[in-house]
Amino acid sequence: MDKKKAIAILKNVLKVGFTVLIIVLIFRKIDFQEVKKLLVTSNPWFIAAALLIYFCSQILASWRLLSLLKSIGLDLPFLFNFRLYLLGMFYNVFLPGGVGGDGYKVYLLRKRYQKPTRTLIMTMLLDRVSGLWAIGAICAALIIMIPRIEIPAVWPILALGLGTALYYYILRRFFREHTTYFLQTHLKAIGVQSLQLLAVICILLSHNFNGKFSPYLFSFLVSSLATILPTFGGAGIREFAMTHTSDFFNMDKNLAVFMAFSFYMVSTLAAFPGIYYVYKSKEFGPMPDDQEVKKVEDDI
Repeated sequence: MDKKKAIAILKNVLKVGFTVLIIVLIFRKIDFQEVKKLLVTSNPWFIAAALLIYFCSQILASWRLLSLLKSIGLDLPFLFNFRLYLLGMFYNVFLPGGVGGDGYKVYLLRKRYQKPTRTLIMTMLLDRVSGLWAIGAICAALIIMIPRIEIPAVWPILALGLGTALYYYILRRFFREHTTYFLQTHLKAIGVQSLQLLAVICILLSHNFNGKFSPYLFSFLVSSLATILPTFGGAGIREFAMTHTSDFFNMDKNLAVFMAFSFYMVSTLAAFPGIYYVYKSKEFGPMPDDQEVKKVEDDI
């Protein structure tokens, strides 16, 4: 076994170990039987609506990526890009730890269109960054709406304005070509996150929730930031974050974990159609082997 494979195996072992630890800590803070009851008794129509809305958010997310690809001269057909996006979703959810969905998109687009690897990697990274910006923008709005967060409204507005200006300046200074469709890319990012929040609202309504949505939505967005931590397939990290924000906002901890877990299941189901493009369709081809990965790495 070479060094690279050994490191990859070690990373996966550490991810699994960290995920198990996170799940154990969650179980220590919630009533598992109550969460199980919430899952079993939830209204399936609202859960189905959440699944449909989340899938629509991924259609919009693929359109967002299309804007960034167009800015570097890749004017791909919408449906081709969406099929590739579905494949990437499947890799990210069901086959974590390898090249990954974004890595495969970089490999395929480099191979087909001879674009520099570094440019494609930066495009995928900025796609994620636009999503983080949208989370920050919506969080700023929610902070103003939640009295328990005792911060004057001017501060989140000022932070968002200055942060956006600095963000745009850095892009304009170092990655100028990626600012061609800056406005539409980030409006689409806001749309993606808004649809996902609507899916969360549907999950809460599956139990006739009639409380204040804003603390749950804000906590959900904060937990989205936590998903950058190295868990296996993203499992457990949202739920862990929700158990801690629940203490601050006096939310129903069991309901918060049910919400996060249900969203995880919805996102997993939404990624499942990508299996067709992995195992049945010949449109994209298999994952790159070690030699092809090395060629891509050498091009960085």
